[in-house]
Amino acid sequence: MPTTRTRATASPLYTPRKADRRARRQARERFGTARQQVRHASRPAARATSTGADAQVRATYPPAGRPGRASARGGALKLPPHRMTTATASGAYTFLAEGGLGAQGIYVGHDVHAEGAFTYDPFALYGKLDGFTNPNILLAGIIGMGKSALAKSLAVRAVAFGYRIYVPCDPKGEWSIVARELGGQTIALGPGLPGRLNPLDAPARPRGVSEEDWRSEVRKRRLLLLGSLAKTVLRRELHPMEHTALDVALDQVVARADTAGTTPLLGEVAHVLGNAERLDAALGGMPGRLGHAAEDLAHALRRLVHGDLEGLFDAPSTVAFDPSAPMLSIDLSRLGGAGDDTALVLAMTCASAWMESALADPDAGRRWVIYDEAWRVMRHAALLERMQSQWKLSRGLGIANMMVIHRLSDLLAAGDAGSRGRALAEGLLTDCSTRIIYRQEADQLHSAAALLGLTGVETQAISALTKGRGLWKVAGRSFITQHLLHPRERELFDTDARMHA
Repeated sequence: MPTTRTRATASPLYTPRKADRRARRQARERFGTARQQVRHASRPAARATSTGADAQVRATYPPAGRPGRASARGGALKLPPHRMTTATASGAYTFLAEGGLGAQGIYVGHDVHAEGAFTYDPFALYGKLDGFTNPNILLAGIIGMGKSALAKSLAVRAVAFGYRIYVPCDPKGEWSIVARELGGQTIALGPGLPGRLNPLDAPARPRGVSEEDWRSEVRKRRLLLLGSLAKTVLRRELHPMEHTALDVALDQVVARADTAGTTPLLGEVAHVLGNAERLDAALGGMPGRLGHAAEDLAHALRRLVHGDLEGLFDAPSTVAFDPSAPMLSIDLSRLGGAGDDTALVLAMTCASAWMESALADPDAGRRWVIYDEAWRVMRHAALLERMQSQWKLSRGLGIANMMVIHRLSDLLAAGDAGSRGRALAEGLLTDCSTRIIYRQEADQLHSAAALLGLTGVETQAISALTKGRGLWKVAGRSFITQHLLHPRERELFDTDARMHA
Protein backbone atom coordinates (compact mmCIF):
# COMPACT_ATOMS: atom_id res chain seq x y z
CA MET A 1 0.00 0.00 0.00
CA PRO A 2 2.67 2.60 0.85
CA THR A 3 4.40 1.80 -2.40
CA THR A 4 1.15 2.35 -4.29
CA ARG A 5 0.54 5.77 -2.68
CA THR A 6 4.10 6.89 -3.51
CA ARG A 7 3.64 6.06 -7.19
CA ALA A 8 0.29 7.79 -7.32
CA THR A 9 1.71 11.10 -6.09
CA ALA A 10 4.95 10.99 -8.09
CA SER A 11 5.68 13.20 -11.12
CA PRO A 12 4.35 11.88 -14.45
CA LEU A 13 7.97 11.93 -15.69
CA TYR A 14 8.77 9.10 -13.26
CA THR A 15 8.64 5.61 -14.77
CA PRO A 16 8.57 2.41 -12.72
CA ARG A 17 11.47 0.06 -13.04
CA LYS A 18 9.41 -2.62 -14.73
CA ALA A 19 7.67 -0.25 -17.21
CA ASP A 20 7.53 -1.36 -20.85
CA ARG A 21 9.24 0.41 -23.77
CA ARG A 22 6.14 2.30 -24.81
CA ALA A 23 5.74 3.87 -21.38
CA ARG A 24 9.41 4.83 -21.23
CA ARG A 25 9.22 6.50 -24.69
CA GLN A 26 6.15 8.47 -23.71
CA ALA A 27 7.88 9.61 -20.54
CA ARG A 28 10.92 10.83 -22.47
CA GLU A 29 8.69 12.77 -24.86
CA ARG A 30 6.86 14.42 -21.97
CA PHE A 31 10.19 15.33 -20.40
CA GLY A 32 11.41 16.93 -23.64
CA THR A 33 8.23 18.95 -23.93
CA ALA A 34 8.49 20.17 -20.36
CA ARG A 35 12.11 21.21 -20.88
CA GLN A 36 11.18 23.23 -23.98
CA GLN A 37 8.42 24.97 -22.05
CA VAL A 38 10.78 25.90 -19.25
CA ARG A 39 13.35 27.20 -21.73
CA HIS A 40 10.84 29.43 -23.55
CA ALA A 41 9.31 30.64 -20.30
CA SER A 42 12.68 31.87 -19.03
CA ARG A 43 13.45 33.71 -22.26
CA PRO A 44 12.60 37.50 -22.28
CA ALA A 45 9.85 38.60 -24.61
CA ALA A 46 11.12 39.81 -27.99
CA ARG A 47 10.51 43.45 -28.82
CA ALA A 48 8.87 44.22 -32.13
CA THR A 49 11.13 46.27 -34.38
CA SER A 50 10.49 47.93 -37.70
CA THR A 51 12.95 47.17 -40.45
CA GLY A 52 11.84 50.07 -42.60
CA ALA A 53 11.36 47.82 -45.62
CA ASP A 54 8.69 48.35 -48.20
CA ALA A 55 5.33 47.34 -46.76
CA GLN A 56 4.46 45.59 -50.02
CA VAL A 57 7.46 43.25 -49.89
CA ARG A 58 6.53 39.74 -48.82
CA ALA A 59 8.61 36.61 -48.28
CA THR A 60 9.13 34.42 -51.30
CA TYR A 61 8.72 31.18 -49.34
CA PRO A 62 7.28 30.35 -45.88
CA PRO A 63 9.71 30.21 -42.92
CA ALA A 64 9.91 26.43 -43.22
CA GLY A 65 11.25 26.73 -46.76
CA ARG A 66 9.94 25.80 -50.18
CA PRO A 67 6.96 23.43 -49.84
CA GLY A 68 6.68 20.06 -51.53
CA ARG A 69 8.75 16.95 -51.92
CA ALA A 70 11.29 18.82 -54.08
CA SER A 71 12.41 20.98 -51.14
CA ALA A 72 15.29 18.56 -50.27
CA ARG A 73 14.55 18.85 -46.53
CA GLY A 74 14.66 16.12 -43.93
CA GLY A 75 16.43 12.80 -44.03
CA ALA A 76 14.76 11.46 -47.17
CA LEU A 77 17.61 12.68 -49.40
CA LYS A 78 20.84 10.81 -48.63
CA LEU A 79 23.74 11.08 -51.06
CA PRO A 80 27.25 9.69 -50.73
CA PRO A 81 30.06 12.28 -50.39
CA HIS A 82 31.28 13.59 -53.73
CA ARG A 83 33.82 16.25 -54.68
CA MET A 84 33.22 18.56 -57.69
CA THR A 85 33.95 22.04 -58.97
CA THR A 86 31.50 24.90 -58.42
CA ALA A 87 30.85 25.06 -62.19
CA THR A 88 29.72 21.43 -62.16
CA ALA A 89 27.74 21.89 -58.94
CA SER A 90 25.78 24.81 -60.37
CA GLY A 91 24.58 22.57 -63.20
CA ALA A 92 24.00 19.45 -61.13
CA TYR A 93 22.17 21.24 -58.30
CA THR A 94 19.93 23.78 -59.99
CA PHE A 95 18.51 25.00 -56.69
CA LEU A 96 21.72 26.97 -56.14
CA ALA A 97 21.31 30.74 -56.79
CA GLU A 98 24.04 32.65 -58.54
CA GLY A 99 25.89 35.53 -56.97
CA GLY A 100 24.33 38.39 -58.95
CA LEU A 101 26.06 41.10 -60.97
CA GLY A 102 28.48 42.21 -58.28
CA ALA A 103 28.40 45.04 -55.76
CA GLN A 104 29.42 47.86 -58.10
CA GLY A 105 26.55 49.94 -59.42
CA ILE A 106 23.16 51.40 -58.55
CA TYR A 107 21.29 49.69 -55.75
CA VAL A 108 18.00 48.35 -57.11
CA GLY A 109 16.61 46.12 -54.39
CA HIS A 110 16.53 42.52 -53.26
CA ASP A 111 17.55 39.46 -55.27
CA VAL A 112 14.70 37.10 -54.43
CA HIS A 113 16.49 33.79 -54.99
CA ALA A 114 19.99 34.72 -53.82
CA GLU A 115 18.56 36.52 -50.76
CA GLY A 116 20.96 39.44 -51.20
CA ALA A 117 21.24 42.97 -52.56
CA PHE A 118 20.92 43.51 -56.31
CA THR A 119 22.86 46.31 -58.02
CA TYR A 120 23.03 47.33 -61.66
CA ASP A 121 25.05 49.77 -63.75
CA PRO A 122 25.19 49.33 -67.54
CA PHE A 123 28.40 51.33 -67.82
CA ALA A 124 30.14 49.28 -65.14
CA LEU A 125 29.02 46.00 -66.73
CA TYR A 126 30.05 46.89 -70.28
CA GLY A 127 33.30 45.17 -71.16
CA LYS A 128 33.31 43.16 -67.91
CA LEU A 129 30.28 40.90 -68.25
CA ASP A 130 30.39 38.27 -70.96
CA GLY A 131 27.75 38.91 -73.62
CA PHE A 132 26.94 42.43 -72.40
CA THR A 133 27.39 44.25 -75.72
CA ASN A 134 25.50 47.53 -75.15
CA PRO A 135 24.08 49.65 -72.30
CA ASN A 136 20.51 49.85 -73.68
CA ILE A 137 17.53 48.73 -71.59
CA LEU A 138 14.00 47.49 -72.31
CA LEU A 139 11.47 47.86 -69.48
CA ALA A 140 8.02 46.32 -69.95
CA GLY A 141 5.13 45.73 -67.57
CA ILE A 142 1.39 46.15 -67.25
CA ILE A 143 -0.10 49.19 -65.53
CA GLY A 144 0.22 49.28 -61.75
CA MET A 145 3.15 46.88 -61.34
CA GLY A 146 5.75 49.58 -60.62
CA LYS A 147 7.70 49.89 -63.87
CA SER A 148 7.45 53.73 -63.87
CA ALA A 149 8.69 53.81 -60.29
CA LEU A 150 11.65 51.65 -61.30
CA ALA A 151 12.55 53.93 -64.22
CA LYS A 152 12.38 57.05 -62.04
CA SER A 153 14.26 55.38 -59.21
CA LEU A 154 17.10 54.33 -61.52
CA ALA A 155 17.27 57.89 -62.87
CA VAL A 156 17.39 59.50 -59.43
CA ARG A 157 20.00 57.09 -58.12
CA ALA A 158 22.08 57.39 -61.30
CA VAL A 159 22.49 61.12 -60.64
CA ALA A 160 24.36 60.22 -57.44
CA PHE A 161 26.90 58.40 -59.65
CA GLY A 162 27.50 61.51 -61.75
CA TYR A 163 25.29 60.48 -64.69
CA ARG A 164 22.95 62.98 -66.36
CA ILE A 165 19.37 62.12 -67.26
CA TYR A 166 17.50 63.17 -70.43
CA VAL A 167 13.79 62.54 -70.99
CA PRO A 168 13.04 63.67 -74.58
CA CYS A 169 9.31 62.98 -74.26
CA ASP A 170 7.20 63.08 -71.10
CA PRO A 171 3.66 62.51 -72.43
CA LYS A 172 2.03 62.50 -68.97
CA GLY A 173 4.08 65.18 -67.20
CA GLU A 174 5.25 62.76 -64.49
CA TRP A 175 8.96 63.56 -64.80
CA SER A 176 8.65 67.30 -64.16
CA ILE A 177 8.50 66.94 -60.38
CA VAL A 178 11.46 64.54 -60.46
CA ALA A 179 13.56 66.98 -62.48
CA ARG A 180 12.59 69.82 -60.17
CA GLU A 181 13.57 67.87 -57.05
CA LEU A 182 16.96 67.06 -58.58
CA GLY A 183 17.61 70.66 -59.51
CA GLY A 184 17.22 69.92 -63.21
CA GLN A 185 15.35 71.60 -66.04
CA THR A 186 11.87 71.00 -67.48
CA ILE A 187 10.59 72.42 -70.77
CA ALA A 188 6.81 72.35 -71.13
CA LEU A 189 5.45 72.58 -74.68
CA GLY A 190 1.86 72.95 -75.78
CA PRO A 191 -0.85 75.42 -76.79
CA GLY A 192 -0.81 78.49 -74.59
CA LEU A 193 2.62 77.78 -73.10
CA PRO A 194 5.57 80.11 -73.69
CA GLY A 195 8.12 77.37 -74.46
CA ARG A 196 9.57 77.26 -77.99
CA LEU A 197 12.13 74.89 -79.51
CA ASN A 198 13.76 75.26 -82.89
CA PRO A 199 14.70 71.72 -83.99
CA LEU A 200 17.00 73.14 -86.68
CA ASP A 201 19.34 74.65 -84.08
CA ALA A 202 22.93 73.64 -84.82
CA PRO A 203 24.56 71.87 -81.86
CA ALA A 204 27.95 72.98 -80.65
CA ARG A 205 30.82 71.47 -82.61
CA PRO A 206 32.63 68.78 -80.58
CA ARG A 207 36.32 69.00 -80.04
CA GLY A 208 38.43 67.27 -82.65
CA VAL A 209 35.91 67.73 -85.49
CA SER A 210 36.76 70.08 -88.33
CA GLU A 211 34.41 72.89 -89.33
CA GLU A 212 33.71 71.35 -92.73
CA ASP A 213 32.99 67.89 -91.36
CA TRP A 214 30.69 69.31 -88.71
CA ARG A 215 28.78 71.39 -91.23
CA SER A 216 28.16 68.23 -93.26
CA GLU A 217 27.04 66.38 -90.14
CA VAL A 218 24.59 69.14 -89.15
CA ARG A 219 23.13 69.16 -92.68
CA LYS A 220 22.61 65.40 -92.53
CA ARG A 221 20.82 65.65 -89.20
CA ARG A 222 18.55 68.41 -90.44
CA LEU A 223 17.62 66.41 -93.53
CA LEU A 224 16.90 63.36 -91.37
CA LEU A 225 14.63 65.47 -89.17
CA LEU A 226 12.72 66.99 -92.10
CA GLY A 227 12.29 63.56 -93.66
CA SER A 228 11.02 62.10 -90.37
CA LEU A 229 8.47 64.90 -89.95
CA ALA A 230 7.22 64.55 -93.51
CA LYS A 231 6.91 60.75 -93.32
CA THR A 232 5.01 60.98 -90.02
CA VAL A 233 2.40 63.34 -91.45
CA LEU A 234 2.15 61.64 -94.86
CA ARG A 235 2.24 58.14 -93.31
CA ARG A 236 4.37 56.81 -96.14
CA GLU A 237 7.93 56.76 -97.42
CA LEU A 238 9.18 59.73 -99.44
CA HIS A 239 9.70 59.53 -103.18
CA PRO A 240 13.14 60.28 -104.71
CA MET A 241 11.96 63.65 -106.05
CA GLU A 242 10.67 64.59 -102.61
CA HIS A 243 14.06 63.88 -101.07
CA THR A 244 15.62 66.12 -103.71
CA ALA A 245 13.12 68.88 -102.92
CA LEU A 246 14.03 68.72 -99.23
CA ASP A 247 17.74 68.96 -100.09
CA VAL A 248 17.23 72.01 -102.30
CA ALA A 249 14.87 73.80 -99.90
CA LEU A 250 17.13 73.25 -96.88
CA ASP A 251 20.25 74.44 -98.71
CA GLN A 252 18.51 77.63 -99.78
CA VAL A 253 17.23 78.39 -96.29
CA VAL A 254 20.58 77.66 -94.65
CA ALA A 255 22.45 79.84 -97.17
CA ARG A 256 20.14 82.78 -96.46
CA ALA A 257 20.39 82.25 -92.69
CA ASP A 258 24.19 82.13 -92.80
CA THR A 259 24.24 85.40 -94.71
CA ALA A 260 21.91 87.06 -92.19
CA GLY A 261 23.61 85.48 -89.18
CA THR A 262 20.42 83.74 -88.01
CA THR A 263 19.22 80.16 -87.55
CA PRO A 264 17.02 78.48 -90.19
CA LEU A 265 13.39 77.79 -89.23
CA LEU A 266 10.89 75.13 -90.28
CA GLY A 267 8.51 77.77 -91.60
CA GLU A 268 11.15 79.01 -94.04
CA VAL A 269 11.69 75.48 -95.35
CA ALA A 270 7.93 75.01 -95.78
CA HIS A 271 7.71 78.33 -97.63
CA VAL A 272 10.42 77.33 -100.11
CA LEU A 273 8.76 73.94 -100.67
CA GLY A 274 5.53 75.73 -101.52
CA ASN A 275 7.23 77.97 -104.08
CA ALA A 276 7.44 75.83 -107.23
CA GLU A 277 9.24 78.46 -109.31
CA ARG A 278 11.93 78.91 -106.70
CA LEU A 279 12.56 75.18 -106.42
CA ASP A 280 12.74 74.70 -110.20
CA ALA A 281 15.06 77.66 -110.57
CA ALA A 282 17.38 76.37 -107.86
CA LEU A 283 17.62 72.89 -109.37
CA GLY A 284 17.66 73.85 -113.04
CA GLY A 285 17.31 71.48 -115.96
CA MET A 286 13.90 70.11 -114.90
CA PRO A 287 11.45 73.04 -115.00
CA GLY A 288 8.00 72.31 -113.62
CA ARG A 289 8.86 68.90 -112.16
CA LEU A 290 10.44 69.52 -108.76
CA GLY A 291 7.85 72.06 -107.67
CA HIS A 292 5.03 69.65 -108.48
CA ALA A 293 6.74 66.79 -106.59
CA ALA A 294 7.10 68.97 -103.47
CA GLU A 295 3.41 69.80 -103.09
CA ASP A 296 2.72 67.06 -100.54
CA LEU A 297 5.88 67.98 -98.61
CA ALA A 298 4.80 71.61 -98.35
CA HIS A 299 1.41 70.63 -96.96
CA ALA A 300 2.98 68.14 -94.54
CA LEU A 301 5.32 70.72 -93.00
CA ARG A 302 2.57 73.32 -92.96
CA ARG A 303 1.04 71.53 -89.95
CA LEU A 304 4.01 72.58 -87.85
CA VAL A 305 3.67 76.17 -89.04
CA HIS A 306 -0.06 76.87 -89.21
CA GLY A 307 -1.65 73.73 -87.75
CA ASP A 308 -2.11 72.43 -84.20
CA LEU A 309 1.64 72.78 -83.53
CA GLU A 310 1.83 76.37 -84.71
CA GLY A 311 4.53 78.36 -82.98
CA LEU A 312 5.98 75.51 -80.94
CA PHE A 313 8.75 74.57 -83.36
CA ASP A 314 8.65 77.38 -85.90
CA ALA A 315 10.28 80.08 -83.82
CA PRO A 316 13.69 80.72 -82.27
CA SER A 317 14.26 78.68 -79.13
CA THR A 318 13.21 80.44 -75.94
CA VAL A 319 15.33 78.15 -73.75
CA ALA A 320 18.98 77.19 -73.89
CA PHE A 321 20.30 73.76 -73.07
CA ASP A 322 22.23 73.61 -69.80
CA PRO A 323 24.78 70.78 -70.10
CA SER A 324 25.55 70.95 -66.38
CA ALA A 325 21.95 70.26 -65.28
CA PRO A 326 21.56 66.81 -63.71
CA MET A 327 18.28 66.19 -65.54
CA LEU A 328 16.34 67.60 -68.50
CA SER A 329 12.78 66.60 -69.36
CA ILE A 330 10.46 67.85 -72.09
CA ASP A 331 6.85 67.89 -70.92
CA LEU A 332 4.43 67.15 -73.79
CA SER A 333 1.38 66.36 -71.65
CA ARG A 334 -0.61 69.14 -73.37
CA LEU A 335 -0.40 67.27 -76.69
CA GLY A 336 -1.98 64.05 -77.90
CA GLY A 337 -4.88 64.12 -75.49
CA ALA A 338 -7.55 63.81 -78.19
CA GLY A 339 -6.61 60.25 -79.17
CA ASP A 340 -4.44 61.23 -82.15
CA ASP A 341 -0.77 60.59 -81.41
CA THR A 342 0.46 62.35 -84.56
CA ALA A 343 0.94 65.71 -82.85
CA LEU A 344 2.73 64.03 -79.97
CA VAL A 345 5.01 62.10 -82.31
CA LEU A 346 5.83 65.23 -84.32
CA ALA A 347 6.65 67.08 -81.12
CA MET A 348 8.76 64.21 -79.86
CA THR A 349 10.65 64.10 -83.16
CA CYS A 350 11.44 67.82 -82.94
CA ALA A 351 12.33 67.63 -79.26
CA SER A 352 14.62 64.65 -79.84
CA ALA A 353 16.42 66.50 -82.62
CA TRP A 354 16.89 69.52 -80.37
CA MET A 355 18.17 67.37 -77.50
CA GLU A 356 20.79 65.81 -79.77
CA SER A 357 22.78 68.99 -79.33
CA ALA A 358 23.79 67.65 -75.93
CA LEU A 359 24.00 63.98 -76.86
CA ALA A 360 26.33 64.57 -79.81
CA ASP A 361 29.31 65.51 -77.66
CA PRO A 362 31.21 62.36 -76.66
CA ASP A 363 33.10 64.37 -74.01
CA ALA A 364 29.94 65.33 -72.11
CA GLY A 365 30.10 62.32 -69.80
CA ARG A 366 27.86 59.30 -69.55
CA ARG A 367 24.13 59.85 -69.75
CA TRP A 368 20.79 58.08 -69.56
CA VAL A 369 18.09 58.77 -72.16
CA ILE A 370 14.67 57.54 -71.09
CA TYR A 371 11.84 57.09 -73.61
CA ASP A 372 8.78 56.86 -71.37
CA GLU A 373 5.52 55.54 -72.84
CA ALA A 374 7.45 54.42 -75.93
CA TRP A 375 4.48 52.32 -77.07
CA ARG A 376 2.95 55.54 -78.43
CA VAL A 377 5.60 55.83 -81.14
CA MET A 378 5.88 52.18 -82.17
CA ARG A 379 3.47 52.74 -85.07
CA HIS A 380 5.62 55.46 -86.63
CA ALA A 381 8.58 54.15 -88.60
CA ALA A 382 10.12 57.61 -89.00
CA LEU A 383 10.58 58.02 -85.26
CA LEU A 384 11.75 54.43 -84.89
CA GLU A 385 14.52 55.22 -87.36
CA ARG A 386 15.70 58.08 -85.16
CA MET A 387 15.59 55.86 -82.09
CA GLN A 388 17.53 53.15 -83.92
CA SER A 389 20.25 55.67 -84.76
CA GLN A 390 20.39 56.62 -81.08
CA TRP A 391 20.63 52.95 -80.09
CA LYS A 392 23.47 52.26 -82.53
CA LEU A 393 25.51 55.24 -81.30
CA SER A 394 25.02 54.50 -77.61
CA ARG A 395 28.44 53.01 -77.01
CA GLY A 396 30.37 55.68 -78.87
CA LEU A 397 28.51 58.54 -77.16
CA GLY A 398 28.34 57.02 -73.69
CA ILE A 399 24.52 56.81 -73.62
CA ALA A 400 22.27 54.25 -71.94
CA ASN A 401 18.88 54.30 -73.68
CA MET A 402 15.83 53.01 -71.80
CA MET A 403 12.59 52.17 -73.62
CA VAL A 404 9.50 51.84 -71.39
CA ILE A 405 6.47 49.99 -72.79
CA HIS A 406 3.47 48.12 -71.38
CA ARG A 407 3.47 44.84 -73.32
CA LEU A 408 5.97 43.05 -75.51
CA SER A 409 3.31 42.93 -78.20
CA ASP A 410 3.71 46.73 -78.50
CA LEU A 411 6.81 45.95 -80.54
CA LEU A 412 4.65 44.01 -82.98
CA ALA A 413 2.37 47.02 -83.49
CA ALA A 414 5.11 48.69 -85.52
CA GLY A 415 3.93 46.89 -88.66
CA ASP A 416 3.18 43.60 -90.30
CA ALA A 417 5.70 40.80 -90.37
CA GLY A 418 8.48 41.67 -92.79
CA SER A 419 7.66 45.39 -92.83
CA ARG A 420 10.19 48.14 -92.24
CA GLY A 421 8.54 49.20 -88.98
CA ARG A 422 8.55 45.68 -87.54
CA ALA A 423 12.21 45.23 -88.46
CA LEU A 424 13.11 48.51 -86.72
CA ALA A 425 11.20 47.60 -83.57
CA GLU A 426 12.75 44.15 -83.35
CA GLY A 427 16.14 45.72 -84.01
CA LEU A 428 15.69 47.95 -80.96
CA LEU A 429 14.95 44.87 -78.88
CA THR A 430 18.02 43.07 -80.22
CA ASP A 431 20.19 46.05 -79.25
CA CYS A 432 19.06 45.88 -75.61
CA SER A 433 21.41 43.73 -73.53
CA THR A 434 19.17 44.31 -70.50
CA ARG A 435 15.49 43.29 -70.54
CA ILE A 436 13.39 43.98 -67.43
CA ILE A 437 10.00 42.28 -67.56
CA TYR A 438 7.35 43.03 -65.00
CA ARG A 439 4.09 41.12 -64.82
CA GLN A 440 2.41 40.32 -68.15
CA GLU A 441 -1.16 39.24 -68.74
CA ALA A 442 -1.89 35.63 -69.67
CA ASP A 443 -2.64 36.47 -73.31
CA GLN A 444 0.76 38.18 -73.64
CA LEU A 445 2.91 35.34 -72.36
CA HIS A 446 3.32 33.63 -75.73
CA SER A 447 4.50 36.77 -77.55
CA ALA A 448 6.79 37.71 -74.64
CA ALA A 449 8.37 34.27 -74.61
CA ALA A 450 8.84 34.29 -78.38
CA LEU A 451 10.39 37.75 -78.55
CA LEU A 452 12.69 37.34 -75.56
CA GLY A 453 13.46 33.64 -75.83
CA LEU A 454 12.14 32.92 -72.32
CA THR A 455 12.28 29.46 -70.83
CA GLY A 456 9.15 27.76 -69.52
CA VAL A 457 10.10 28.61 -65.92
CA GLU A 458 10.70 32.28 -66.79
CA THR A 459 7.41 32.50 -68.69
CA GLN A 460 5.54 31.07 -65.73
CA ALA A 461 7.36 33.44 -63.37
CA ILE A 462 6.38 36.68 -65.14
CA SER A 463 2.71 35.71 -65.03
CA ALA A 464 2.79 35.62 -61.22
CA LEU A 465 5.08 38.54 -60.38
CA THR A 466 3.83 40.88 -57.69
CA LYS A 467 4.11 44.66 -57.56
CA GLY A 468 7.68 45.90 -57.74
CA ARG A 469 9.06 42.49 -58.67
CA GLY A 470 10.50 41.83 -62.11
CA LEU A 471 12.46 39.38 -64.18
CA TRP A 472 15.83 40.87 -65.10
CA LYS A 473 17.56 39.27 -68.08
CA VAL A 474 21.07 40.68 -68.32
CA ALA A 475 23.28 39.25 -71.05
CA GLY A 476 21.55 35.87 -70.86
CA ARG A 477 21.51 35.70 -67.06
CA SER A 478 18.18 35.82 -65.21
CA PHE A 479 17.26 37.31 -61.84
CA ILE A 480 14.00 37.85 -59.98
CA THR A 481 14.44 41.19 -58.25
CA GLN A 482 12.22 43.03 -55.80
CA HIS A 483 12.61 46.77 -56.31
CA LEU A 484 12.81 48.62 -52.98
CA LEU A 485 11.75 52.26 -52.68
CA HIS A 486 12.77 54.79 -50.08
CA PRO A 487 9.70 56.41 -48.44
CA ARG A 488 10.61 59.73 -50.06
CA GLU A 489 10.87 58.04 -53.45
CA ARG A 490 7.51 56.37 -52.95
CA GLU A 491 5.96 59.76 -52.28
CA LEU A 492 7.71 61.37 -55.23
CA PHE A 493 6.90 58.66 -57.78
CA ASP A 494 3.27 58.09 -56.82
CA THR A 495 1.39 57.95 -60.14
CA ASP A 496 -1.89 57.01 -58.42
CA ALA A 497 -2.17 60.16 -56.31
CA ARG A 498 -5.40 61.19 -58.01
CA MET A 499 -6.96 57.80 -57.23
CA HIS A 500 -6.63 58.37 -53.49
CA ALA A 501 -9.17 60.35 -51.49
